Amino acid sequence: MRVFAPKSIFNTVQRAVSINRPEILKDCTRCYSNLFVPPTRVLQFQPICVQQIRHESFFKKHTAEQIWKSVTSVSNAGKKRGRGKGAGKRRAKNLNRGQVIGVGEENMIWPGLNAPIIKGRDLIKRTKLPSDPERQARLIKLRDSMGSFKMLRLSPTERGWTGSRMPGRSIGAPDPINEYKFEGFDTKVLEFKTVFCMKSNSGRYRRISVVAVTGNKNGLAGFALGKAADSRAALKRAKNRAGQKLMYIERYNNHTVYHDFFTQFCNTRIFVEKRPEGYGLKCHRAIRTICEMIGIKDLYAKVEGSTNLQNVVKAFFLGLLKQKTHQQLADETKFHLVEFRRENDYLPVIVASPKGSVRKDSKEAPDFLQYVMENKVRLRKKKFPPFYTKKTHWYIKEKKMETVRNMDKAKLNLLAEYGEIRSFLTDKYPECRPVQKNSFKKPTEEEDQ
Repeated sequence: MRVFAPKSIFNTVQRAVSINRPEILKDCTRCYSNLFVPPTRVLQFQPICVQQIRHESFFKKHTAEQIWKSVTSVSNAGKKRGRGKGAGKRRAKNLNRGQVIGVGEENMIWPGLNAPIIKGRDLIKRTKLPSDPERQARLIKLRDSMGSFKMLRLSPTERGWTGSRMPGRSIGAPDPINEYKFEGFDTKVLEFKTVFCMKSNSGRYRRISVVAVTGNKNGLAGFALGKAADSRAALKRAKNRAGQKLMYIERYNNHTVYHDFFTQFCNTRIFVEKRPEGYGLKCHRAIRTICEMIGIKDLYAKVEGSTNLQNVVKAFFLGLLKQKTHQQLADETKFHLVEFRRENDYLPVIVASPKGSVRKDSKEAPDFLQYVMENKVRLRKKKFPPFYTKKTHWYIKEKKMETVRNMDKAKLNLLAEYGEIRSFLTDKYPECRPVQKNSFKKPTEEEDQ
């Protein structure tokens, strides 16, 4: 690269030649050896051209990708020892992001570069604009935001159990298998978590674990577990596996289970109770999601013991598959299955009769709930009175309210029975009635006379 020599150097060389002092010229050439020009030709070339030498540096020997890798990556030895857990936060930044050709620290208008040459009939001239003090701050903020993305705002019907997180959200129907298309199916995520496995050769191995359930809301459903290094791949794998493991679940009148049942998997125990139409789903949120995929609309379930989600899902599906129809229960017990419903004034209605002979000894008939619940009883915890009922101030309050503690209930009973608030003396003394609010009228002058 050739550059112009400073004017001071040129003046020094010219003065040394004019006064015939070669030692000055020698000092000059020693200080600026790359600028030396023979004295006989100094006056012939103005200005003096020099050759600038730039030594290689670390930033020139390597590419930008290699330099960023030295900052953001973790060595193999470090991976084996579990380091680099936050490697995802340390990403390479594109330092060219936000840079526009023709726009820099000096805010200028360059015709043909960052502005048109001609605007209308006028020729645009180079113009300097006021400086922008916030430009550097905007560039830093733009580079720091690289790699981060903003979650799309979901409608209330698309949200999961906890806001915008995946559990409880719908991810669509499974992918078609050959010619079969999963029409009418929907898949919901039950569990979405990150799991780690320590390996001797690759260190801490990170994967995404997804549990999903799919169903057509008409008795056909299945669930599966999928793992992958990427969240999208894990969701897709769990969804497709669930579509390959479909099971048909029997339903009573297409809205609830056939009978109460008890089910258990590992340390998770679930007591499921049949409910009438319109009751709704009052149960664990994972069980509620499974019921929606199957098509069960009315159910009550109580989970005892471990609430591990995978155990809850497996236990509930086991209970659904083990439930028996009314005809199967009648054939097993050799007794008529009778139902008492409120709509029939609790009169016995035979639901199913056994095939073949029927037992006549009614004393041998097992209790229906004990039979279907496998002699298991749901734990009903004792409700203790609130802590403040043992305090002195509560006793004082109860003593003050003793005279009027049932007044509201008494008023409601009188209104329901007589249509007014009255006492036992009202028939004998009609004036013995309480004054109603806003019923008092000021007597007029004519009434007073």
